[in-house]
Amino acid sequence: MINFNEPPVLDDALKYIKQAFLNKKVCGDGEFTKLCNRWFEEKTKTKKALLTTSCTSALEMSAILCDISPGDEVIMPSYTFVSTANAFVLHGATATFVDIRPDTMNMDEKLIENAINSKTKAIVPVHYAGVSCEMDKIMQIAKRYGLKVVEDAAQGVSSLYKGKPLGTIGDFGCYSFHETKNYSMGEGGAILIRDSKYIEKAEIIREKGTDRSKFFRGQVDKYTWVDRGSSYLPSDINAAYLWAQLQKVEDIYNSRMLAWNLYREGLQNLADLGLIELPTIPEGCCHNAHMFYIKVKNIAERTKFIAYLKENGICAVFHYIPLHSAPGGERFGKFNGIDRFTTKESERIVRLPLYYQIKPSDIEYIVDKIQKFFI
Repeated sequence: MINFNEPPVLDDALKYIKQAFLNKKVCGDGEFTKLCNRWFEEKTKTKKALLTTSCTSALEMSAILCDISPGDEVIMPSYTFVSTANAFVLHGATATFVDIRPDTMNMDEKLIENAINSKTKAIVPVHYAGVSCEMDKIMQIAKRYGLKVVEDAAQGVSSLYKGKPLGTIGDFGCYSFHETKNYSMGEGGAILIRDSKYIEKAEIIREKGTDRSKFFRGQVDKYTWVDRGSSYLPSDINAAYLWAQLQKVEDIYNSRMLAWNLYREGLQNLADLGLIELPTIPEGCCHNAHMFYIKVKNIAERTKFIAYLKENGICAVFHYIPLHSAPGGERFGKFNGIDRFTTKESERIVRLPLYYQIKPSDIEYIVDKIQKFFI
C-alpha cells in the first residue's frame, strides 16, 4: 500500500531528542524550542515567533490577542478545518462563513466586504494547500474597517505571497506542525506576531496567563497570574524533532516539489481532455507543495475513484466537510450569501499521496492507475 502520508524522520532527530533529555529540560521553552523560535523569526522576518502545542493553540492565542468577546463575528471560509472556527467560537464569537473561489479553494476576497457588519471583529483567511489568499485585497478591507487579520497558515509554511512568507502579512499568523504537514513535531504549531506591542501579552497567554517568561529573563523577581491564558507550550522533545527538519528544510521542500511536479506533468493530459481539474497557482503565489489534489466530476465519481485506488494499493482521501453544513457550524456559525462553490467543489476533491521522500516510481505507478481509470 502506498500511504497517503508519512511524517518526515531525519537521522539527526534522535540525536537532538537525546540532547533534550541530557539538558534535563524537556518541558516548554527549552533549548530546541528557542532555536526553532529564532529560526522562524530570522527566516520570516517577523517580530516574534513562538512554538505552540498546535495550530489550534496558535489560533486560540490569536483570538485572545484580538480581544474576541461574546457577540463578535469573525469572517472565514466554511471550507476549512474546525479549529479555524473553534478558536473564536470558544470566546463567544459567531463564525461568519463566506464562499470560496473554485480555482484555489480559498475564501473569495470579493465576498468579504458584504459580510462585514458592526459586530465584525476579524477576518481569518485560510491558505488552502499552501496557496495564498489574495492578501493585498484582504488587508485593504481590514484597514478600511479597522479589523484584525489572523492568517490560518497551517498548510502554508515556506509558501510566499508576492515575496512575503505566509503568516507574516496579517496581524497574527498560525502554523501547524502536525504529522501531516511539510514539517512536523508530531503535534505542534506556532504563532507569528507582526507588531511587537503584542509580544508581551502573547507570552503571558502562552504561559497560562502568568508573567513567567519575564521571570526567567530576570525582569521580575517572582511570577504571578496577570491575565487570561492557557498551557500552550510544547515539550522541548517535540521541538527537537522539528529542529532536525529545519536543518534540512530545503531538502524537504525540494523533495515535495519534485513529487508535486511529477503529478502535474503526469496528469496534465487528463486536464487537457477535461476529465479532471488540476490545482491553480495564481500569479504572485509561491506554494510549498503541501498537497497535490485533483478534482473529479462529482461526489459519485469521487467515491468510485477512491475505491479504485484503494483496490490498487493507493491510499487517497478527500478533505473537509464544509463547516456550515455540520451540526457545530449550524449552531455557532452562519453562511453569508450563497453557497455557490463551497459544497460543490469540496465534493470533487481527491488528495493524492505526497510526503518527504515519496518514491518517484510510486508516483509513476499512481499516475498510471489514474490514467487507466479515466481513459
